[in-house]
Amino acid sequence: MARKTKSRVAVIGLGFVGLTTALGFARKGFDVRGYDAAERIQKSLRAGKLLFHEPHLPEQLHSLLGKKFLICDSLKEAVADADVIFYCVGTPQSKRGAADVSYLQRAIQDTLKVLTKGRKPVLVIKSTVPPGTTAREIVPLFAKAGRKIGRDIGLANNPEFLREGIAWEDFIQPDRVVIGAADDLSFNALAKLYEPFNTEICRVTRTTAEFIKSVSNALLAALVSFSNEASMIADNIGDIDIKSAFRTLHLDRRWSGAPAKMTSYLFPGCGFGGYCLPKDIAALKYAAQKAGSRTDVLGAVISANDSIAKHFVQKIVQATKPQTRIGILGLSFKPGSDDVRETPAARIVELLLKSGRKKIVAFDPMSNESYQRYFNHPIQYADSLKKLVRQADVIAVLTAWPEFRAAKKAFGKKPVFDGRYCL
Repeated sequence: MARKTKSRVAVIGLGFVGLTTALGFARKGFDVRGYDAAERIQKSLRAGKLLFHEPHLPEQLHSLLGKKFLICDSLKEAVADADVIFYCVGTPQSKRGAADVSYLQRAIQDTLKVLTKGRKPVLVIKSTVPPGTTAREIVPLFAKAGRKIGRDIGLANNPEFLREGIAWEDFIQPDRVVIGAADDLSFNALAKLYEPFNTEICRVTRTTAEFIKSVSNALLAALVSFSNEASMIADNIGDIDIKSAFRTLHLDRRWSGAPAKMTSYLFPGCGFGGYCLPKDIAALKYAAQKAGSRTDVLGAVISANDSIAKHFVQKIVQATKPQTRIGILGLSFKPGSDDVRETPAARIVELLLKSGRKKIVAFDPMSNESYQRYFNHPIQYADSLKKLVRQADVIAVLTAWPEFRAAKKAFGKKPVFDGRYCL
């Protein structure tokens, strides 16, 4: 039985991300060639020395250098026989705050010039770039070079999730691998490369891969800033043990997935509601401002909750006409409850009515009567999902009731606006 040939890997840029990537694939048994335009970095690595501190990398470099990992003198030498080429070059912040992708563009342009004819390597962007960068700034470079992505060359995004101090563990034992690919040539090459890592592989579009990385970092930063704003509020209110308060917050069962996973909160929808969240956030903001604290993050939370309702309604309005019959599925603020206090559905219905969309029929498994009493909006109500679907031209899902997910096929070809991303 013939042995499977392992893919040959090239890594362009041998800084923190690039060197970890190169050594990681080499440790998994792949032949890896690395290149960095900075002679200082090449000279240091050839001598077995890193220009930055990162546990485990010095030992791995000493073990693999000259064997599974070779450092090349030129880009052309590095990519000559490569099946997969990773780009780990810097994308520094410009004075305006934008990411400078000129180094990435230049590296890819130079690669396209020196590639051997007849080879179909996959070029993989591991550098962190804003969503939409590959489509706008990178894909056109292939057309200019006369290369057809997916036919005679591949292009993919494969963001890194390495943490300084434990980068080696993060690379060797990843919790997931994200592959942004629009064609099978690109995806299959990367999926094969990551087989030895035995982890979940998530295939998405290239722009989605960029978005996942950017939002991941933004979320971490948002958590830090929220905590810091909360600590300032605590300082100004006084008599609050900040460390104890946050350590107690960490005891919430939801962090470990019971009774409801914290990830259920980290998921988009059409807004939060109910009796507690809107009231308590507003009260905390008021108390903080009264004590002289800034409430930038809290204010943004409230503002975003209002904006998402407007954004959702705008999508419906753009796709409908005043005479369109709009079916609303879900009136309670969450499934499993008949509570309609501060429900996002009320805000959305009000905005639809103001926009001239007055032909609205609604259904909720529990909340038809309570909603009608509480809001008295000039809309109609259906007493079953089946009847609502029959009456509506388009459907808007505002509460993620399980029976709505199960009945997706009953919607037929009618346009559906899934405000909870639950279908």
